[in-house]
Formats: sequence, structure tokens, C-alpha cells
Amino acid sequence: MAIPRTKRTFSSPIVESRRWLQGVSFPADRPLLNLSQAAPADPPPEALRNVIAEAVLTDDSAHLYGAVLGRHELREALAEQVSAHYAAQITADQVAITSGCNQAFTATIACLCDEGDEVILPTPWYFNHKMALDLAGVTSVPLPVGDGMLPDADMAAQLMTEKTRAIVLVTPNNPCGVEYPDTLLEAFMRLAHDHGVALIVDETYRDFDQRTGIPHKLFQVDVWESTLVHLYSFSKSYRLTGHRVGAIIAGRAKLFEIEKFLDTHTICPNQIGQIAATWGIANLQGWLAQERQEVLDRRAAIEAGFAVLQDQGWRLLGCGAYFAYVEHPFDTPSIDLAQQMIHDCGILMLPGSMFTPENDPSGERQFRIAFANVDADGIAEMYRRLADWHPNRR
Repeated sequence: MAIPRTKRTFSSPIVESRRWLQGVSFPADRPLLNLSQAAPADPPPEALRNVIAEAVLTDDSAHLYGAVLGRHELREALAEQVSAHYAAQITADQVAITSGCNQAFTATIACLCDEGDEVILPTPWYFNHKMALDLAGVTSVPLPVGDGMLPDADMAAQLMTEKTRAIVLVTPNNPCGVEYPDTLLEAFMRLAHDHGVALIVDETYRDFDQRTGIPHKLFQVDVWESTLVHLYSFSKSYRLTGHRVGAIIAGRAKLFEIEKFLDTHTICPNQIGQIAATWGIANLQGWLAQERQEVLDRRAAIEAGFAVLQDQGWRLLGCGAYFAYVEHPFDTPSIDLAQQMIHDCGILMLPGSMFTPENDPSGERQFRIAFANVDADGIAEMYRRLADWHPNRR
């Protein structure tokens, strides 16, 4: 008997880790440090909430079906913003608005892949990408990262087969945090173009990249429309997580196919979220710059304080945007350590085994630390709790 695809993939690590907290209480002098999820914990800024409230009360279109590929004003605003950010020429008809960036990915896969096709995913991977491929009946081909937690295009070339339909890159990376150099992205762009497959670049965390200037020149390549699919999320930038607004930038032919998927799944993206995102692009860039600086300050605190763990044998493998990716020195698998850490230290972080294939032993030695929702004091407290912790010393 056939096994449903939902049973062939794993449970969401976020959902699973929340189960670990059931029935656990934390003393007032040592509250839980939740370092598991990469999402803003606060609502949008008050000015944006006022815009949302006004739209709910006065804009009839906020409550009706809209265009499948999104409101024109948001598509146009994002096209202009991306054009400026990448020194390129993007037009509104190359933009689709989706119900979050996860839907942007699943819609893209539906456009590109058939049952049994293959997609190359660098590992450690973003777990929802792997789950989406499982649910689509598409084979995930792991591409282990190398030095600096960076994937290698030459190694990816060796994994290409006649069934390969896409390569997926996430930069700044989830879960490792590292920012991919433009030369690396250009090498993967050449590889994808030469083999006639898509290069999917997820830049959900692009607004928290520590670099200034153009992060890459992929949109400046003449053939980008035939190869590149760019994904983005408004959730992190404007704290619109609950409104589910993401985006795809791709060639018109791909968007024609993607529209079919979106029409059968949500009909149109959340109207109120789109109104909010449009206003955010026009009015919140100064506020977003402050948010970015706060995240960069927390990144600096992670890097500056890590010596106390390094002295105990930990290694900082990657750091940037919302994440640090670390290796622990213990013999116990990370998934067991993660659950013990809740009770011993009052810390919740996701084990590396949730970001790697089942047969990859590296995940058993690794953790993802999602630090964007923990201030400098919280980061210092994390280091204090872990500094002399040993799982075999209870």
C-alpha cells in the first residue's frame, strides 16, 4: 500500500521542539532562553499597525479576492526596490507575491519539477525546503558544505544528473548564518545555466546582511530570466510573520506556470499583509536600518563572547543574519543534548541533526543558535549557562 507523502517526511523541527517544552517549568531567576526559531517575536512597529488598522476599516479591497500574483502596487514597489538594491532592471511583471516565502519555494518547485525529479540542496539545509521536496515527490540531493560552511559549485556539478531540475542556495544562510560571496553565487549561476536547470536563491534574510553595496550581480546577467528564481520574505524585515507575505522574482514564463499553483492553493495572497508590505517599502527603510544594526550588534556579541565556549572545545562554524551554527565537544548526539539542555540550562536550541540527512553524522555534533530575538544580555546569559555545562555532570 502506498505511503502518503506526509508520512514520508519528518515533523517540523519547530513543532517538535515545542513538544519538548510541554510540562517543563522554569524558575523566575532562570527563565527559558528560546534560541530555536528565526522569527521576530514582536509585532510590527506602531506606525505600520496603524496602516493595517486603517486598511481594515476603510479599504474594501483588503477583504476581497485580489490578483493571483499579488497587488500591482506591491509588485511594482518591490521591483523598484530590488532594482536599486542590485543595480539591475526588474519590472513588476517579473514579480509574484506569495503567502510567505515557504509558499514561494513550493510554488517554484511545482513549476520546475515532476515526480521523481531531483533538486540539489546544500547541507546543513533549511528543513522546510527538504520537507517541501518530500511532499512534492522530488528527491533532495545533499551537497555537503565545505570550509566556512560554503557549498562548492564543482562538487555540485558532480551531483548533476538528467533528473536534476534545480539547485537551491540560501544567503545569508539558514541555518549556518554565512553570507555567500558573489563569486560563489556567480559560479553556481554558470553551472545552472550551462546545465539548463534553475538556480533558486532564497534571500529571506538579505536585509540583515552585514555587507554594504550590491551583494551579487546575478540580476545583471543577460540570461538571468532563464535560470534564476529569487525568493524573498517580508516577515523578517517588517515583522509581518502572521500576515504571510513573500515574493518570487523570476522570468515571465516561469511566473505564468507559478500562477497556476498559486491560484489553486490560496487564490491570492493576504491583502492586508500586502498593503502593509507596500507601505513598509515606502516608509520603513530608516526603521529597518535600525533593526538591521540591532541584529548586527547581536551577531557581534555572539562572536565576541564565544571564547568562553571555545575554551571548552566548542567551535563556531558560521555566524550571520539571525543565526550562529556551532559544533559541540560531547559524545552525546545533539538531539539528546538539546532536550537535556532544556532541563539543565533552561536553553532551547535546535540540534544539527534537524538540518542534515539521517545518514550524516555531522549533525549529531552541531547546533543552530537563533539569536535574533535575544538581546546582548540574553546572549551573555546563554554563555554563562553553557560555560561550565557538561551533559555527564548532573
